[in-house]
Amino acid sequence: MSAAASPRAARRAARQQATADRLAGLTLPTAPAWLKPAREAAMARVAELTLPDRRDEYWSYTNPDKLISTEVRPAEVFKITDEPPMYQGIDRLKIVFVDGVFSAEDSDALAGEGLEITRLAESADIHWAKDLYGTLEAAGQSPVPRPLAALNSALATDGVLIRATGKVKRPVSLIYRRAGRDSAVTLHHVVKLEKGAELTLLENGPVAARASMVIEAEVGEGAALHHVRTMGRDHERKAVTHIFARVAEKATLKSFSLSMNGRLMRNEVMVWLAGKDGTAHVAGAALGEGAFHHDDTVFVAHQAPGCESRQVFKKVLRDGAVGVFQGKILVEQAAQLTDGYQLSQSLLMDERCQFLAKPELEIYADDVKCSHGSTSGEISADHLFYLRARGVPEEEAKLLLVLAFLAEALDEIDDEDIANDMRLRLRRWLERHSH
Repeated sequence: MSAAASPRAARRAARQQATADRLAGLTLPTAPAWLKPAREAAMARVAELTLPDRRDEYWSYTNPDKLISTEVRPAEVFKITDEPPMYQGIDRLKIVFVDGVFSAEDSDALAGEGLEITRLAESADIHWAKDLYGTLEAAGQSPVPRPLAALNSALATDGVLIRATGKVKRPVSLIYRRAGRDSAVTLHHVVKLEKGAELTLLENGPVAARASMVIEAEVGEGAALHHVRTMGRDHERKAVTHIFARVAEKATLKSFSLSMNGRLMRNEVMVWLAGKDGTAHVAGAALGEGAFHHDDTVFVAHQAPGCESRQVFKKVLRDGAVGVFQGKILVEQAAQLTDGYQLSQSLLMDERCQFLAKPELEIYADDVKCSHGSTSGEISADHLFYLRARGVPEEEAKLLLVLAFLAEALDEIDDEDIANDMRLRLRRWLERHSH
């Protein structure tokens, strides 16, 4: 072994041992029985990949220690009493988890027109999800390793298995409630849309003091999956989420995430545009202050011709908050006529905030249209002066400018009722935190 290679080998061995020590105290769930091979394979992936470290390229901006520690730091349960629950005015099928445990009394019947829903914990040995659970997550380990997703596949105790066979009119709403100060939750959802199906999937709630959530989605030919996730005013939460989505020919995936407050949030998305003329839009808005650390890490792989992708992420940061964006568009040689767009921007409300961005393009096709841009800055003095000169009070003018800054991300939500609910909550957050 060369002298140069020896330190690297030693570090690798040390990480493998540290990972083995961390995994030694974990026990794989026993139900349902059909998941045993998938869980064991996922645990083997974790051992091989090793748990994340700040030396890893895609963890250099975010310290993963609090997401992998054996100790879950208690977090106060924040109860919202001054505004109605999310999506209250929207007719939807509600599925409720409290500290990661399915609550039958708070949930609607797990059935709907053009819809099959099963709880992961109660699924039978012969189930369509058997061919999907852990499959997309495993594929998503290359070229960027995602060991926390593999750990989720190994340890998830529950979740929902959703199969859409037609155009589902009522959104499926996953509601996560928290009762315990030290709850740690691991949920794994599998979603399959058959040819021509359409589904809107909503997620909201504080989940847990520390949470890990994975969605694996197979979007069939000509199908459309609309996904909207909202994380609200739970100030001390720590969470890592993953979405793995394979998009077939002429299919559409649109995913939007809104985060307001929290201690540490890492959202990872891996999308494969596997069929020609597919579409994938991934967007997000984040607003936080103080110890808030929010990380969006997105990878979109164009594998077929004529596909379109958009990544639009906006962050509003104050009082020392940190925002991270790592986004990549990969265009494989077969993916001619690709249209890829990526935008990440932050609005820094004071000099103590940070925005760390790593936009990437990797292109192997020669007939493409791809662009990326990343900017950060403060509220424009000229724009503020323009509004003040027309009689708009200073705080209201700042609020209007922040909402205008966030508008492009919110425009990625197709459902206008959901988008308006988001705009209202953003305005209320900004009014509460203006100073």
